[in-house]
Amino acid sequence: MDDEQTDFSGENTSMALSEKENDIRKQTDFSGEKTSMALSEKEKDIRKQTDFSGENTSMALSEKEKDIRKQTIRLAGMKNKLRRAEAFKKLKRLKKVERRKRQVDRKKEAEALGSEAPPKLVPRTIENTREADETTVKDVAPSANEDDEEAGGEEKEPPQEESIEDQWDILNDEFKSYFDKSYVPKVIITSGDNPHSRSITFMKELSRMIPNAELFWRNKSSIKKIIEGGVEREYTDVVIVNENNRKPNGIVISHLPDGPTAHFKISNVKTTPEMKKNWRNITVHRPEVILNNFTTRLGHSIGRMLASLFHYEPEFRGQRAVTFHNQRDYIFFRHHRYEFKNTEKVKLKELGPRFTLKLRSLQKGTFDSKLGEYEWIITGRRHEMETSRRRFFL
Repeated sequence: MDDEQTDFSGENTSMALSEKENDIRKQTDFSGEKTSMALSEKEKDIRKQTDFSGENTSMALSEKEKDIRKQTIRLAGMKNKLRRAEAFKKLKRLKKVERRKRQVDRKKEAEALGSEAPPKLVPRTIENTREADETTVKDVAPSANEDDEEAGGEEKEPPQEESIEDQWDILNDEFKSYFDKSYVPKVIITSGDNPHSRSITFMKELSRMIPNAELFWRNKSSIKKIIEGGVEREYTDVVIVNENNRKPNGIVISHLPDGPTAHFKISNVKTTPEMKKNWRNITVHRPEVILNNFTTRLGHSIGRMLASLFHYEPEFRGQRAVTFHNQRDYIFFRHHRYEFKNTEKVKLKELGPRFTLKLRSLQKGTFDSKLGEYEWIITGRRHEMETSRRRFFL
């Protein structure tokens, strides 16, 4: 009889168990069959509150986050991998419903209290917790209406000398003549020797998008000769597309005649055919240029360099806009056409191409790989400069 009670072979086990042992077996049975018969009323209530099946979820929403944490710890003890994964998915759905309920409650509370409502919760991100940079440029432009300041009775703090000096340096850099509208940009777009089809397509799309840009085939000419020829022919910028493994992987932009020169890593290139767009939708109108989140001295220099590739007077009739959006030192490029459906809504249509830039170096003067003086370079110094995930340079 004892042998039959301790037999776990699965044959005639139910005959060897006493009535009490059968009750215990039913209460601890996780197979999901006939479990409700073995549970008392109190245990049924507990099971309903911790039920992850998605049914009766409203009963489980009354539990607080502490109960959810306990359930998470309980899941970690499950040895069955499939059942643990399924239970985790259900717990994740439960957390999502609970989070959504809290958001709705906060929204109702804000509408009811009006101006007395608690401040809106702002999530902590890498962007809003970035480390302070000494070279961050602040707006020091004077107020347009001094009478309003006198009427308000509040005097603003005078700008610091460092801010004024930074602003003066930026406004009097190599791109001052462009922003003074003393010349019209004229751009050369070229590549390395023997470019492949994808790089050629990308170069053609850059020439369609940038006004007054011309394609120039390298023909084994050195970059210095291209720059010298561009200066003689009164070109203002040179854009060189590099490639690796038949794909564009870098861009060098050199401002003529005195520099500076920037080297970018390029990634996530999507040409117009790859985006299933028609390049004929790109009109000849000059686009608007939008620069976002360039806050430091280095960021302002890069932003002004990118802006100087385009004409300073956009043709608004074309309703085209190019955007350089800096986020975590990655510069995302997008090209859109906008349409005004009414006075409240605007329809955007992406034209292509799209790509992402990452600054590698900024060099004084025109391109010189041997004797050039670098204002900023990260190549070979990445581990020394990137000391924190919250430190950014642009």
